[in-house]
Amino acid sequence: MYVAVAGNIGVGKSSLTRLLSERYRLEPIYEAVDENPYLPDFYRDMRRWAFHSQMFFLAERLRQHLRQVNPGERVIQDRTVYEDAAIFARALWRDGVLSDRDHDAYLRMYEAIAATLRPPDLLIYLRASVPTLRARIALRGRDYESSIDPTYLGRLNELYDAFADGYALSRVVVLDADALDFVRHERDLRTVFATVERFGLTPPLVRG
Repeated sequence: MYVAVAGNIGVGKSSLTRLLSERYRLEPIYEAVDENPYLPDFYRDMRRWAFHSQMFFLAERLRQHLRQVNPGERVIQDRTVYEDAAIFARALWRDGVLSDRDHDAYLRMYEAIAATLRPPDLLIYLRASVPTLRARIALRGRDYESSIDPTYLGRLNELYDAFADGYALSRVVVLDADALDFVRHERDLRTVFATVERFGLTPPLVRG
């Protein structure tokens, strides 16, 4: 079983990954945000550092896939390599931050090995409005995220919705993160558990 958690910056992917991994005994694989040496520079000067930051995330995500996701029996991943290409790199290219040349080089690298990757058995898409995203970004207190343009988050949301609508590698569960605060409210967490279990996610059988 390979579960993937998708969603915009600050929506709650890491928290949901942790909670689901504990309940359903899945190995959690987290996005290497703090390990990306380009990310603070990227938010200060996107045009200069976009390609470097995207290539780091792509390389790290592919490393995770080959070492942990592909051979793993029960894994859950915080953000997928598909989002890197279809959403973040595309948004930067459409905004003119990534040049045609850099975007093409990025896609060549992505497409060269994407077919070798194990696709998810279930994709959980956390959807939230920009005000909710901004509030949660503020709560986690990463200095370099404080300057993220709300219009950038809005453009990412549009691309995420299009990605989820066209996604065909597995079943998709859409969770409304505006209405569900599964970190602070047990009732909302139970709602999440009930929803994903309708899509086949269950704890492993334990034999005595």
